[in-house]
Order: sequence, then structure tokens, then C-alpha cells
Amino acid sequence: MGLTSNKVLALAIVFAVLLFAGTVWYWPRLARRNWRAVSGRVGLLFATQLSIFASLGLFANQSFGFYASWSDLFGQDKGQGVVVDNGATGASGGAVQVVGTQKVNVAGGGQPQIGGQIQRITIFGAKTHIATPAYVYLPPEYFQPQFRTRSFPVGVVLTGYPGTAEALIKGLKYPQTAHDLAKSGKMQPMILVMLRPTVVPPRDTECVDIPGGPQVETFFAKDLPDSIKSHYKRVGVRPAGWGIIGDSTGGYCALKFAMHHPDVYAAAVGLSPYFKAPIDPTTGDLFHGNKDLQNRADLMWYLKHMPAPNTSLLVTSSKHGEFHYKATLKFIQQVRANKVTRISSLILDSGGHNFNTWLREIPGSLEWLSGRLSDR
Repeated sequence: MGLTSNKVLALAIVFAVLLFAGTVWYWPRLARRNWRAVSGRVGLLFATQLSIFASLGLFANQSFGFYASWSDLFGQDKGQGVVVDNGATGASGGAVQVVGTQKVNVAGGGQPQIGGQIQRITIFGAKTHIATPAYVYLPPEYFQPQFRTRSFPVGVVLTGYPGTAEALIKGLKYPQTAHDLAKSGKMQPMILVMLRPTVVPPRDTECVDIPGGPQVETFFAKDLPDSIKSHYKRVGVRPAGWGIIGDSTGGYCALKFAMHHPDVYAAAVGLSPYFKAPIDPTTGDLFHGNKDLQNRADLMWYLKHMPAPNTSLLVTSSKHGEFHYKATLKFIQQVRANKVTRISSLILDSGGHNFNTWLREIPGSLEWLSGRLSDR
């Protein structure tokens, strides 16, 4: 049973309840002062608290998508995101492999013409040799005969770190939100490519091309768009048809990709982003003494010293509850000063760095992103 399985969560809750009931029942028998009774009380209390903690941890992981599997949780997924690619389009003969499909959680979602479809895929990067799983949401119009000649804009959707791509579907509800907004006419139908920025788990690369290491920025700027365009023939092929959105680490990466590669992404949304790549035990040495690379990864520095990118950006934050609120305001001011890059903001009165806050920001952000993309 997997880490995110409902059965695992149910068993943990049942076990915690049984231990609590057992503690209440046996406590009088352990009231003596000998070492066996004291050890019994300590053991019951420890086991009960441990089971309650495990239940809460499993519930939080299901709600917020921190870890996708047991091996992910215990850091055993070392290097599994990188493959040796001897061919031009991947070891298995294609840049994208579809490994499964699932319905969208909307009324009539079992029929692609009504609810659209979610495809689980593996993307093989021809240039970087990185392979990573992802989900693709195809809107209902993709399957409707009257739209068979239409192409669709693409929104790349990123999690935070460590994050799971499944959380973008179950927790943040991107496909359901995009479906409902398009159905109500608030945004145009879009294809969503949903994945984690951690494409070489468990390392947090901060979407950097690491000298002598994984070329993650190149993967998102080159391999991912090329792979999606080669497999899905009805996606936008020009930069005007591509946008990117992410939360936390994914928000930082989204802004960086649009600023560094405006010829790839016409617009980007950073939900609760930060603006400089951190260096900590999860990242390791990202720059290996390359000061130019380190400066480019600092978005504030980039705005001051590099040519203003011709792209559109949206940043979100909260006046109370977000650590990067003041930095976000400073970023907005610096973008405004260059008079080339377009900047918008969505600022809540309060909201923490969590799914509940992002769920309040995603509808408006998708509307904004849709309004700045064209399928032509």
C-alpha cells in the first residue's frame, strides 16, 4: 500500500483509536509503582502518541502532497529522474509516453467530450537526458469534433518542493478549476502540463542548470516544450501560446523561466514565490563558484542588470501570513521600473503559505494567464 493510499490512512487512524482505547482500559492495571507497570504506562503513552502523530502526518501529506511514496519520504529516490538517452527522442522511442488516463472530477467527467481527460505521462528530455513523470489535462474541447482543427494554449503547472504532481490534481484542483472557468466563459480552454520542479529527486535544484550536474532550467525551457509539441499536435507552437504557473519553489521557477526565456513562455504566475535560489542541505552546491549563474538565479539582480524581458508576470502574496510579502512588493516596484515587462499582482489581506491560500488565488490566476495567451 502506497504512502498516499486511503487504506494506509484508515489503518493508521484505526490503530490510533485502538491504542487510545487500550490505554484507557489497561491504565488501572498499570497503576502500581514497580518497573513493569511504569514501563507499561510509558510504552502505551508512547505508542498512542506515535500512532496519532503518524495519522496526522499521513493526513497532512495527502492534503498537501509533500511526498509521493515511501521511498520518496525516506530519501531513497536518488537520481532516478536522470536517464541515459542514446536516441534523439528518448530510450523508448518517444519524447512523451502516456502510461495511463483518468477522469476529471467534474459532472460528466467520465466522458472526455464533457469533462476532458487527465493523462499520466513520462517526459524524456532529448537534450538534458532528464526523464520525469507528469500529468496532462486535456479540456473537453480537445475531444469535440467541432474543435478538431483548433490548437490550444498550454499552461505548465509546477508544485512547490518537495511536492507531488498528484497534489496539483487532488489538492489544488487545477483540472477542475480550469474546466469550470472555461465552461463559464471566464477563460479559454487550455491544456495543462502538471509536474513537480523536482525532476531529479530528492535534490532541490531550484530549477538551475547545475555545472557538471542536472540541467533543469534547460529541461523546462527546451525539452519539455519540445516533447509536448511533438506528442500533442494541437498545442500552441509559438511563445504566445505558452504560460507557466507554480507555487512556492514552483512560483520562483515559473517567474525565472519567463524572465530568462520570454521566447518560450509569454506569461508566468508565481503563487507565494520567493526571488532568489536558496542554498541549503536539500539543494547542495548549485553554482560551484559560478558567480554569473548565481546572479542570474537572483531575480532582483536580474531585473537590475539584464535587459528587461518582454513577458508578463503575476505575483501573489498576503499582507498577513506570507513571509515574502515585502519582497514581493519590492519585486513589483523593480519590474515597473523597466517599462518593458508587464507585472500584475494578487494580494490577499491574510493567508499563509499553504494550499488553502493558493486555492483562493488559482481561479483568478488562471483567468489572468488565459487572457495573456493565444492559440494562434
